[in-house]
Amino acid sequence: MARPHIEPFCDRDTHFKPMRLLGFGTGMHYKMLSMDVDTGACSMTVQFDGGYKRSPGFSWSEYELIVIEGELKVGDRVCRKGHYFYVPAGYAMPEISSDQGCLLLYMYNTGEPSHEEATTHHASTQTQLYHDVDSYMDLSWAMGNVAKPSVATGCMIKLLNYNPNSFAMTFLYCMTPNFYQDNISYHDCAEESYHLWGTSWMMQFGDVPTGGYFWRPAYINHGAFASEYGCIALGRVDSKLFNHFHYNPWSTPVENADRSEARLLARDPLLYHWAFSQDHNHPHSPKDFELTMPRRANEEGHDTEHKSDGHRHDHWHGHHHHDEESPHTHDHSHDHSHDHSHDHSHDHSHDHSHDHDHQH
Repeated sequence: MARPHIEPFCDRDTHFKPMRLLGFGTGMHYKMLSMDVDTGACSMTVQFDGGYKRSPGFSWSEYELIVIEGELKVGDRVCRKGHYFYVPAGYAMPEISSDQGCLLLYMYNTGEPSHEEATTHHASTQTQLYHDVDSYMDLSWAMGNVAKPSVATGCMIKLLNYNPNSFAMTFLYCMTPNFYQDNISYHDCAEESYHLWGTSWMMQFGDVPTGGYFWRPAYINHGAFASEYGCIALGRVDSKLFNHFHYNPWSTPVENADRSEARLLARDPLLYHWAFSQDHNHPHSPKDFELTMPRRANEEGHDTEHKSDGHRHDHWHGHHHHDEESPHTHDHSHDHSHDHSHDHSHDHSHDHSHDHDHQH
């Protein structure tokens, strides 16, 4: 999901463009929110004119959509705002139409938007993954502690889709009136959000209104947060969501990534050494900027600053397959078996663990 950092952005500030791709017909308009230029995966605000119709068919990419305003007719069903769909690649949807017009959020995850006329599913489609739900009426709000450490009280979620292999999630989240969280955070995953209703506030950019959007790659600082009257937004992450909280708004993405490695090393050293070792080299300790910040000297006058030296290794794997034999899916099974029968046992057990847990 190699999309650039887009933040802040509000789709109300741009104009709709007519959709020209084959298969989508006339009367469909879009605003591009973000795009992966390597795969064509993208997120768009889409408007269907009154009387719009699209023939039954499937997309070569899996996609998600949610109705923002108006009524969307899917086959014989009328779906109103808040109705969410997860559609696997190759899954044939019935005719889609809108009598009075509607506003939608479309997210193509594994390839460019496409529509292949068909009344049956592609032979390779994982049909069991399809689901849709009226997220406003048929799902209850849950506490926002699905991610650990938890966000502040007053942020709640509704889980819409979950990938047990990658831990990617799609969810609604809301900030209740007078919500406030005073710390800075970043994640090990890319994060996407679209404000369906209401306004929130973020220290870096100010107000994020209805139609406000961001695509935020991993390790980018954001926060503090607040919402005076509350808001509802759709959020997505492409892997496990872990909240790294801190109070240094000037740390860089590289420093944040090094800190994440340092925290992994402290939390699970065996996993860390397995994940970051290359051949038979032993990784150096990464840097945690919180542990290298100058601190007040102790009573004997010794400086309590802790220094470490480390290297960061980024491994980005992009998989893009598009042919007429198989649709795009998120199911990539990679079996990397490394059997190294050399026993080089170097146990350097210098463990300087300084765990400063500040809860506000």
